[in-house]
Amino acid sequence: MRFNTKTIQTILWIFALQASSSFALTLNSQHAIVLNNETGAVLMAKDADSPVPIASLTKLMTAMVVLDSKPDMTEKISIAEEDVDLLKHSTSHVRVGTTLERNEVLRLALMSSDNRATAALARTYPGGNAAFIAAVHQKMGALGMNHTRIDEPTGLSPHNMSTAADLAKMATAAAKYPEIRDITTHRGERFKMNGRNVAFHNTNRLVGASGWDILMSKTGFTNEAGHCLIMRIRHAGSSATLVLLNARAVTSSVFDASKIRDLLGHPMDTGRRTR
Repeated sequence: MRFNTKTIQTILWIFALQASSSFALTLNSQHAIVLNNETGAVLMAKDADSPVPIASLTKLMTAMVVLDSKPDMTEKISIAEEDVDLLKHSTSHVRVGTTLERNEVLRLALMSSDNRATAALARTYPGGNAAFIAAVHQKMGALGMNHTRIDEPTGLSPHNMSTAADLAKMATAAAKYPEIRDITTHRGERFKMNGRNVAFHNTNRLVGASGWDILMSKTGFTNEAGHCLIMRIRHAGSSATLVLLNARAVTSSVFDASKIRDLLGHPMDTGRRTR
């Protein structure tokens, strides 16, 4: 069997990254996994099979299930009292009574991780919240996410739990949706609400930052979950998916992602060590 130059380079890259990361890369995140997007190979993992709370990473699943139902994305949706977070009492710049098109609500849910917008998407799913959760469970089964539990659409509940390995499957599936890729890689956007323009920003500070080519992104945080991050990135001719869970600070997730990116850029430098 003959391999072309690119295939040989990819194989060498995988072995080098596995060798270097397994004993040299120290991550702040308590659970992590990195996949090669071209081959699906696991490049590194850290306690990737332990179920833990996943916070707003849940919203990637919510978005997929909503889009799978093929709703009218221009239909107007009004934020209702029942969309208000009574569990964590999180704040929102989307007031009750605000009316937006479903595609705008989806953008708010993914880009700025707005919980009211996310709740409204599930509430207006065909058949309501119960049908939405049933569809989520069906989707998880189809993706082989056998160690995942999702009880509600936002991730506010600590009972929404998964493993880094399962979330890598979810991230791979979510990246197949052009809408999700587009929304999660925007730095920010203005929405007209109640007669005024309101600016919203991406919760991932790395989106649009110098030196980063991000193909998809989602952050998450609750006290139970810590700081969480899913990204698909391209760097130095290679593409990878990374899942980082339960870091103590958002800067810790950023540092972890930077370490992984640097390894992608120096796959053959086995003398390089990050502690």
